[in-house]
Amino acid sequence: MPMEDPRCEAAQRERITAPVHVTGPAGPWEAVREGMARRGNASVHTTWGEWLTAALAEPALRPLLGRDWQRYRHTTDPTIRFRFVASRLAVRYTAAAALGTDPAKLDLSYKPGGRPYLRGLDQIDLSLTHTDDLIAVGISRNGRIGIDTEPADRRLAFSLLQNQVCTEAERAELAALPEAEQTAGMLRLWTLKEAYTKALGQGLRMGFSEFGFAAGGTGNTGNTGNTGNTNGTSHTGLLAPDGTPAAHGEWAFGTYPVLGRYLVSVACHDAGLDPSRDTAVSTMLDEGFVAMVSGLLDPA
Repeated sequence: MPMEDPRCEAAQRERITAPVHVTGPAGPWEAVREGMARRGNASVHTTWGEWLTAALAEPALRPLLGRDWQRYRHTTDPTIRFRFVASRLAVRYTAAAALGTDPAKLDLSYKPGGRPYLRGLDQIDLSLTHTDDLIAVGISRNGRIGIDTEPADRRLAFSLLQNQVCTEAERAELAALPEAEQTAGMLRLWTLKEAYTKALGQGLRMGFSEFGFAAGGTGNTGNTGNTGNTNGTSHTGLLAPDGTPAAHGEWAFGTYPVLGRYLVSVACHDAGLDPSRDTAVSTMLDEGFVAMVSGLLDPA
């Protein structure tokens, strides 16, 4: 399988905002705002425990959760209940930071299958994933975005999964590696393919052996700071099963080790939408949606 051209990897890196570690409602959110302004996308990672205080501040939860309030109130298992509210708060605060608004003013809803979206903001795409104690959220104004995470020590046996996960070109590359590097390479591919199919809205319904990625490092488990910059980060391009390029620059992909124990992969699509960097809610709200709401509030 061909190695990634360093010039292509640099271009991919410039198009994706590295995941930012936020520690609760207070952020830090500056890198999210900067990523949306410069690249049209941003992503964050956080942990359940970092949202504990916000989740327990029940008097403030109702306006924050909006249509999720009833589901939250009717979830009896305390662990599931807390994880649900923490993930929804993470989505809301991430979107609010990216769009320059109050999280309570966003109308978070769900498509069939559970993918979150913001009603009235059709140009904004969201992706949510979690594993163990990690939550990761992606947001884009340029097109579709998908995000996936796995524990960095998860073992995906190449010998057992190669036919289900890998293209012919990927199998040939991984077969030549020592076992430890095979395992790391399989995990990187798995998160990349999950992120891509989530961005497409397909999930596991799309065969993972039907598309591939260029070699771009194994994504070791180095730690990240608030900017997400770290050794072990890799960027790659989309390939056909035979290893030839399958896209012409409209997709960008990155894999990032975070918190010393997880991998996060992000897939970003550039749909060629309006490149305006003004992502404030007041200028991005769908005019038809605003007119409909105004009509309901003032039927006369």
